[in-house]
Amino acid sequence: MLRTIDAMRDWAKTERQTGLRLGLVPTMGALHRGHLALVEEAQRRVNRVVVSIFVNPLQFGPAEDLAQYPRNLEDDLRQLQGLNVAAVFLPDSDEMYPGGLGVTRVTIPGLSEVLCGVTRPTHFNGVATVVAKLFHIVEPNVAVFGEKDWQQLVIIRRMVYDLNFRVSIVGVPTVRAENGLALSSRNRYLTQEELKKATALYHSLQEARQLYRQGERRRDALRRVVVDVLTNAGLSYEYIELVNPLTLQPSPEYLQGPTLVALAVHVGSARLIDNAILGREQLDEAALHGNGD
Repeated sequence: MLRTIDAMRDWAKTERQTGLRLGLVPTMGALHRGHLALVEEAQRRVNRVVVSIFVNPLQFGPAEDLAQYPRNLEDDLRQLQGLNVAAVFLPDSDEMYPGGLGVTRVTIPGLSEVLCGVTRPTHFNGVATVVAKLFHIVEPNVAVFGEKDWQQLVIIRRMVYDLNFRVSIVGVPTVRAENGLALSSRNRYLTQEELKKATALYHSLQEARQLYRQGERRRDALRRVVVDVLTNAGLSYEYIELVNPLTLQPSPEYLQGPTLVALAVHVGSARLIDNAILGREQLDEAALHGNGD
């Protein structure tokens, strides 16, 4: 366990000097099988994997769940030990932001203001800033992120390209429970009844997929089936959008190529997100995944 930036840098430098390749999996803790899948993907690609656990205050808005965000460090460390993770970076807020939160921010215009960014206008600036700091501290060869947070993945890839970071970004498909619900730390907020209702997110995306496979290409018709499934389950949604999976710009009225269906839904006290790509087999895999070397 490494708790300071200097200790993390020294460890990483020593590993690199022996010719080892490093992977980074940034997390906010409250780990589940989805996080472990990221670690396992990193281990397939590099010699040593670092997992960071830091609940980043910079990415929470004033009315969001920073104080309530689930934390269970003992359980997190037990899970990581089971995977033989090489190092765990555990900084606190004072270590990452010694001058307070009025720090230099990384902004990604055009990608940060849409989808989740409409109601969380500062969120992705906070994400990009902390990830940039982690990249500078660890200097990984590879960093691994989950596709459940598709917008975040696209934003991190753009930041890496624009700022010339020497790191390959790898996306890992969403890990789901047997009933289809995307695994999320915020699922811990849900009651058993709410967990059942939350499966409507996955079912709505599956309905859209099925309609697309049957030849439907009208954007509004595909969106309508998602709305209907969620509404029938008694859920309220923040957004349901069909967009280009690489630019996040709105799809045309009649779909012309691969399309991301992205949604944010309120289930009880939790805000859950999920997504699916229609026509993914047509998507340029190099553009989608980076080189991932």
